[in-house]
Amino acid sequence: MRRPSLPLLAAIAIALSSLRASAGEGLVDIRSVDPTIIVELRYAGRNNLVGRPLYPRGIPALARPEVASGLATAQAFLRRYQFGLKIWDAYRPIAVQEKLWQVSRNSDYVANPEIGVGSLHSWGVAVDATLVDAWNRPVRMPSDFDNFTPAAMWRYAGPHTDIRAHVHLLQIAMRNAGFWGLRTEWWHFTIADWQKYLPNQTARTAQVCGTHWQGKL
Repeated sequence: MRRPSLPLLAAIAIALSSLRASAGEGLVDIRSVDPTIIVELRYAGRNNLVGRPLYPRGIPALARPEVASGLATAQAFLRRYQFGLKIWDAYRPIAVQEKLWQVSRNSDYVANPEIGVGSLHSWGVAVDATLVDAWNRPVRMPSDFDNFTPAAMWRYAGPHTDIRAHVHLLQIAMRNAGFWGLRTEWWHFTIADWQKYLPNQTARTAQVCGTHWQGKL
């Protein structure tokens, strides 16, 4: 497996230290809040948009404490239905976001780190999540991660009832735990009060195209 370059690894380490120092309570390892949540960070391997690792091997999934707590709430809900969460991405250093932008250049799916707030992943307030079954095995979902096609849309339009049920359950669990979804990526969720984690001036000018579930899904 090809490893990330040393300059990128150094940039990631600096970004982690900087955000932890400036974020007040900082970031926490999601699994330290709920060890039953499965973590498979796609940017720590090759199965992603870039096709190579962008994170150091073994890096934990980090997020704001309130985000991790919300994920634990969603996990408790899902366990009642014999499902659970798998996290594909959480806090994402700006250095990694820059690499993703260089490859995609598609602002419908990848935030330009030089415009506005960039990616909310880089503020520790967004996660990418999917479902696993009671034995932590993957279940059928509308698409794979980093799929930039209509199959990745938040509202599943395909014919498979099991996929529709799975994505619906994930959306309900995350909604009840205080997260918003994203119209173009069924796996992406942002904590509803994300603006309070950004500097005041940045938060006032920021806009996020999220989906806040109200009424029937």
